[in-house]
Formats: sequence, C-alpha cells, structure tokens
Amino acid sequence: MKSRSVSKLTGIFYSTRLAPYVFVLPFLIVFFVFFLYPTISSIIMSLHDVKGFGNWEFIGLKNYERLNNIHFFNALRTSSLYTFLTIVILIPVPMIIAIFLNSKIMLARNFFRSVVFLPALISVVVAGIAFRLLFGNTEVALVNGILAHFGIEPVRWMLNKSTGMFLMVLLGTWRWAGVNMIYFMSGLQAIPVELYESASIDGAGVFRKFFGITLPLLKPIAIYVLTISIYGGYAMFTESYVFWNQSMPGDIGMTIVRYMYQEGLLQNRLGVGSAVGVTLLAIVFVINIIQLRLFGMFRKE
Repeated sequence: MKSRSVSKLTGIFYSTRLAPYVFVLPFLIVFFVFFLYPTISSIIMSLHDVKGFGNWEFIGLKNYERLNNIHFFNALRTSSLYTFLTIVILIPVPMIIAIFLNSKIMLARNFFRSVVFLPALISVVVAGIAFRLLFGNTEVALVNGILAHFGIEPVRWMLNKSTGMFLMVLLGTWRWAGVNMIYFMSGLQAIPVELYESASIDGAGVFRKFFGITLPLLKPIAIYVLTISIYGGYAMFTESYVFWNQSMPGDIGMTIVRYMYQEGLLQNRLGVGSAVGVTLLAIVFVINIIQLRLFGMFRKE
C-alpha cells in the first residue's frame, strides 16, 4: 500500500503534463509575492491618505496632484539625465572591454576580467565613502590637490549640479561596467568561431568583422543591457545617497526614488510615496516598451 502511494507520487512528479508547472511554480510564487502583490498594494495605497495601520481615507488622485511641484520635476530631470548618460557609457564601453578581454592575443585575460568585475562585489556605500574623500570640496581633497598642481582652482564637486551629476555617473559606471562586460562576454563566446574564419577567408578586416558579425549577433545582449539600464537608471538611489545623505543644495542629487523615500518614509506620507512609485513604474514600463518595439523585439520571426 505504501509503495503504491509512493509510486503514484513519483508518477505525478515525473508526469510530462505536470513537470512544466512544477518548474514554473517558483517563478510564479516570487512574481506574485514580490512584484504583483506589492504593485497592486502601491496602486491602492496611492489613492488613499494613509494615516496609520487600518486608517486609510480614500482621496482619489489627490496624491498624484501633489506631484505637480518643483522637487518632483527636479527628481524626474535628474533621473532621466542620469539614465541617459549611463546608457551612453555603459553599453559601448563594456562591449569594447569585453571584445578586448575575449581576444586570444590579450595577455592576462582572466586577471583583467577579475579587475573589471571587482567593483560589482564591493559595497557601494564603502565605494561612496572613498569617492567622497577623493572628490571632497576642500583644497586638501585628493582630486583638488592634483588639480592645484596644474594651477586649477579647487572644485566644489558636491555643490554644483554638473559636477554632482558627474560624480553619480562616475560611481555608477565604476559599479556596473564589470557586470555589463560579463553580459557582453557571454554573448561573444556564443558566436561561432567559424563565422570569423569564413570572413577572414573572404578577406574581411577587423572592422568589417565587427560591424558584420559581432555587432549584429550582440544585438539581443545589447537590448537586454539597455532594458536593465533604463530600469537601473530610474531606480537609482544609493549613488545619490552616498554623496548627499542629508541636505543637498538645489536638489542636486534628488532622484525619483530618493523623492519617494523622502515623501513616504521621512515625511510619513505613504500615499504620496506610493504615487511616486506607481509613476516611476509607469515611466520605466512605457520607455522600455517603446525601445523594445523600436528594436523589433515584438516582431514575429
């Protein structure tokens, strides 16, 4: 009797009809618990004035109307510019690095791969402290000291919008270049060597191979990196917080997520914070849908 029940249970797990659902189940659980449920809760919360646990007052779209202020628009502008600059840097630069480190003529490839990827393993808070010391506003800061040797006046890095954006983009590039390099390297190693050998027989040079073989076959990887970069850019918080953990003149480091943190947690306006989060989700969703459609990812092959 026991062996028969065990065999039935084993038959269920080895069933060709049930097996796909078993493998998909962990993803569905994570999706519903950590994405769908919080998203629906945030949308509902954004329509209420949350005064405490169980004390919600429905106010409609008033929380969204409260986003019509200079601080939110400054946050939207900062996040959009940061996302654009990181995309411009973090797609071509890691791709070029990956091509060099994937080349057989490159010496100590594994060493340089580890060096480029190492920043992804370091805490961004620790890295931010180091960047604050390097780019301090005082004359004795390391970078200002180097500039002084060339007769350049000390720069107040964290008190100016352009230099503040430079610091955030620099820290973001230092942090994510190695990760994107790994993506591109995996794509390069999936390209058949025979294609390059055939191109060499036909007399193709380095640039012709790159634009005729490497770049087209890396398109899916590039689109994936672009997609996650758009999300990562608009969801950026830590790169701002490590430079301006409290006050920031003129909303220099104000990003959308930081504004959500400020409104929802620091000011205890959870309804407004939820409205910011829902708006951020809509922005990232629309931009990614547009870019995926432009690159033909929804076409039927």
